[in-house]
Amino acid sequence: MINVLSVASECAPLVKTGGLADVVGALPGALKKQGVSVRTILPGYPAVMAALKRPKKLLSRRKLFGGPMELLAAKVAGLDLQVVDAPHLYDREGNIYLGPNGYDWPDNPARFAMLCWVAAMVAKSGADGWRPDVVHMHDWQAGLTPIYMQVQKVAKKVGTVMTVHNIAFHGLAPASQLNDLMIPSSYYTSEGIEFWGQLSALKAGLVYADKLTTVSPTYALELMTPDFGMGLDGVLRARNADLTGIVNGIDTGVWNPTNDPAIHPYKTPAGKAKNKADILQKFGLDESYGPLCVVVSRLTHQKGLNMLLQALPVLTARGGQVALLGSGDSDLERAWMTEAKHNPAVGVHIGYDEALSHKIIAGGDAILVPSRFEPCGLTQLYGLRYGTIPLVAMTGGLTDTVINASPAGLSAGVANGIQFLPVTTDSLATALDHLCDLYEDKKIWAMLQKNAMKQPVGWEESTRQYMALYQKVTNAK
Repeated sequence: MINVLSVASECAPLVKTGGLADVVGALPGALKKQGVSVRTILPGYPAVMAALKRPKKLLSRRKLFGGPMELLAAKVAGLDLQVVDAPHLYDREGNIYLGPNGYDWPDNPARFAMLCWVAAMVAKSGADGWRPDVVHMHDWQAGLTPIYMQVQKVAKKVGTVMTVHNIAFHGLAPASQLNDLMIPSSYYTSEGIEFWGQLSALKAGLVYADKLTTVSPTYALELMTPDFGMGLDGVLRARNADLTGIVNGIDTGVWNPTNDPAIHPYKTPAGKAKNKADILQKFGLDESYGPLCVVVSRLTHQKGLNMLLQALPVLTARGGQVALLGSGDSDLERAWMTEAKHNPAVGVHIGYDEALSHKIIAGGDAILVPSRFEPCGLTQLYGLRYGTIPLVAMTGGLTDTVINASPAGLSAGVANGIQFLPVTTDSLATALDHLCDLYEDKKIWAMLQKNAMKQPVGWEESTRQYMALYQKVTNAK
């Protein structure tokens, strides 16, 4: 048995802003089948604290990063949790990263330094008779952990793995905060955590962790290029031998069309019809002869949804429709709401609703993921699982998980989706036209749906790769 401490800023089903939470929440159960015991350490946000029932106090400090801290243990939703209860940092309503003004909380560096420092304490001394063999850090919020493990003199005993879910977020802080964050000045060098005159928590993880992973093989290659590396491509090229791309999986128990309580369950694509009817009604759309395309996404520049707006006429001219569920950038929200107001082929629901996300994916004919970059992506995996054909940009994990309906893919009978490249509006419009062609050919469309629903999208292979990585870092200690 290998003991792993998973350090993360969010975890489904307790607190979620994106796919990171889904991965952090699903990995412990999947890894248990590989003989790995995972405990997940999280900040004590209000939603997390409310979920704890009779938690056990593991350790405490009267003053740490500006206030008192207690580490609590509890089991919630099948997860073994360690929760950092520090009200002065975490007891805030709303978005866990952003204040009411839409900008980062000014003390975010200290908020997530607390998480990392306490994780290092657990790595050093254990908690409640349990001690990790490996500390697995997720994204910048966990990035300072290996430095704190060195400061606390535990780094030579416990292995570390750093996973980049999205390199676009660096966790930057002014260099003047080094002392407040308890980071020795010796780490503030160009080879260390310095990044253009600031300190980068993400770079700290990339430089000082024993092994690095990201969430798909293609994204691992992309990260080592200037176009995708967000200024850290040189760091990753230098650590190429320690970098592995491991595709994310999904929880196939939660995402299961045969027994999903949020939908009309079905075993074959023919069973999607009732769900489609519900979505048409929910989004105020009439029946049409073209495909119902669905979008479940954050509304950001990364996701390419402004390109989709521009390419819509090609789809709607062929009877296609769009039902969109998401929130994010206020300009994009307004643009999509305006489109829905004037275009009877478009329905929009701003916000997030977990049950509706299941229903919309079950009811759609195709799911659109036109991302400019996508480390792995989960919605295309949900689409495959539910026989909802993914149309995706050819980038990151979208490349690794969808088999393109090219002439070769179709003739071999293996295609399960549509990819497009380059990632431009014109290329997306061509792909939407191709989607409509495929949809009109019922025999081909049935083949795509059948292939999609039999595609492995769970964690089995990925957890074997994580297990091998954990064994490497523990054997090296």
